[in-house]
Amino acid sequence: MCKLFRYIVAILFLIGCGSKPDFKDRLQPVAENSGFRMADYFVWCGSAIEVDGTFHLFASRWPKSTGFPEGYRRYSEIVRATADSPEGPYTFREVVVGKRDSAYWDAGMAHNPTIHKIGNRYVLFYIGSDFTTLRAGTSSLLRRIGYATAENIDGPWTRCDAPVIDKESNNPAIYVEPDMRVKMLYRDADLKVIMAEAPSFEGPYTTVNGDVWPECRLEDFYLYKMHGQYRFICEDNVGDISGHERWGVELVSDNGVDGWRKADPATAYDHDIKYVSGRVLHCTRRERPQLLIRNGKITHLITSVFDGKDTWSQPAEIKPPIEIR
Repeated sequence: MCKLFRYIVAILFLIGCGSKPDFKDRLQPVAENSGFRMADYFVWCGSAIEVDGTFHLFASRWPKSTGFPEGYRRYSEIVRATADSPEGPYTFREVVVGKRDSAYWDAGMAHNPTIHKIGNRYVLFYIGSDFTTLRAGTSSLLRRIGYATAENIDGPWTRCDAPVIDKESNNPAIYVEPDMRVKMLYRDADLKVIMAEAPSFEGPYTTVNGDVWPECRLEDFYLYKMHGQYRFICEDNVGDISGHERWGVELVSDNGVDGWRKADPATAYDHDIKYVSGRVLHCTRRERPQLLIRNGKITHLITSVFDGKDTWSQPAEIKPPIEIR
């Protein structure tokens, strides 16, 4: 009887921790007022990392007086907040990437942070713009991808002097190979998805696929690898994959360059957030998916939430966690 019991438990465990990253069915209810919020700011783009038992969340913020979402284009800056648990609530600690001398590429705005530990350094990728450089043929400021580094998660942070993608580029997502080569996924102004590679996170980056998913428009990527396959979770901008505009979806590739296809299941999350109280929030917008990966397991999905009035960064536990090794 004991052997039978152990066998049943083992089978249930394998089913629960199987290879399919079915995010949507594993997302747990969240506590009211968890995540990261700031009273006078719109908060967006949360990306978290655990360091010595503390969770550090890097997010974009811009004053509510400048409007949502367009205020970010000139006023966004990147901040760091901390919490004792992945769900928070998070407490603001510092501005990491703010305005600086107008000679630099990111002098005026910083947005889309994604934090990673690469070797012995913390590397924060983001997009930025200066005060005057416009995208050709438009009145919009040119947005480009660069990074900041620190040996300690508390800083000080050193920002790169020039962008690593020196053209209109948004939503950087990176995967670091064991030999430190880097794959970077990003999009252009028309939401065309581009894959680039570099010998290190510092570059130089070479385009290896200039149109990853021509079937429809995608944005807001998180790139990772599971059981030998490359995968990215993203926003289904026009709903051609999920059937619902701006829901979260996932794609998969054997080599991380081409042959991308819909994952099974393809839908990663919808616009409903369940609370432990039983309340359900039907988000006006739920975007910028990022994953918290700890000890070879995806433990949380972090999304940016707009309820029609306020915005915040909301982590949700994935239970059971998804094994990626």
